[in-house]
Amino acid sequence: MLRYIGRRLLHLISILIGITFLSFGMMRLAGGDPVTYLYENAGAAVSQEVVDRTKAEYGLDDPFLVQYGRWAAGMLNGDMGTSYVSHRDVYDTFVSKLPATLALTAVSVLLTAALAVPLGILAAVRQGKLPDLLVRLFSFVGTSLPGFALAVLLIYVFCIRLQLLPTIATADLGRSIVLPALTLAIPMTAKYARQIRAAVLEELGKDYVAAARARGIPGRAIVGRSVLRASLLSIVTLLALSIGSLLGGTTIVETIFMWDGVGKMAVDAIDMRDYPIIQAYVAWMAVIYVAVNLVSDILCWYLDPQAREGGGPS
Repeated sequence: MLRYIGRRLLHLISILIGITFLSFGMMRLAGGDPVTYLYENAGAAVSQEVVDRTKAEYGLDDPFLVQYGRWAAGMLNGDMGTSYVSHRDVYDTFVSKLPATLALTAVSVLLTAALAVPLGILAAVRQGKLPDLLVRLFSFVGTSLPGFALAVLLIYVFCIRLQLLPTIATADLGRSIVLPALTLAIPMTAKYARQIRAAVLEELGKDYVAAARARGIPGRAIVGRSVLRASLLSIVTLLALSIGSLLGGTTIVETIFMWDGVGKMAVDAIDMRDYPIIQAYVAWMAVIYVAVNLVSDILCWYLDPQAREGGGPS
């Protein structure tokens, strides 16, 4: 197992280098001078001499490989650079926004697990009956509805019509987190309930379930003790992937609800061409997906006896 983790780490490190290198290059090739944009956005008319001096101050006049090497070396030492706009340390800015995204992710994952697992099991156990049809309908609608449309619908119902929740984030974080968490959890619940249903149905069709029924074991006991345990591998993998997607992909929801997390920070940085902030966000997303995939593989190794016997996840 340790040898497998070592191989995976080497492979994932190469992926991180490739992602950060490509994103670093794409931002430079995308066009638009951040220094010129910064002065124009501030309404200041400066000479080319001042622009060149500012570029030299930020190291933007160096060759591309020199800029990337300096940034990568700084990342290894915990130095993410300085924001072009706020002139604050990028690491401090990023860390100040991270708790809000972590809280939103945790609540969304808990809601997804609390809804998707029982709905998927219910649909599988009641296959072809009304509960199954309702869950499948919910899955179809939930996966088809765009996130921004769902956010607008929730705002209309809970904020405008019922006036129960705030439209944007306020000091009352307990109430403010409800709508963004629901906006993230509902599509994931719709998608994962269908997948959990398929995994449970596959287990229900196996011989050991038929043998258990033939011995007179109650259906609830079969599902709770055997089928659910056998389906746990798929459930853990799905939840792990959802954590990665939430930590790295909450930009639209955070922007709509003005939730002050790293996603909204990235959108603001893109608008202002604040390259150090954008690059830190890309590196964060890459690290999260790599770490989540590694943890998911390790959990699958512990949950899957066949994987342990084979020396690594199947």
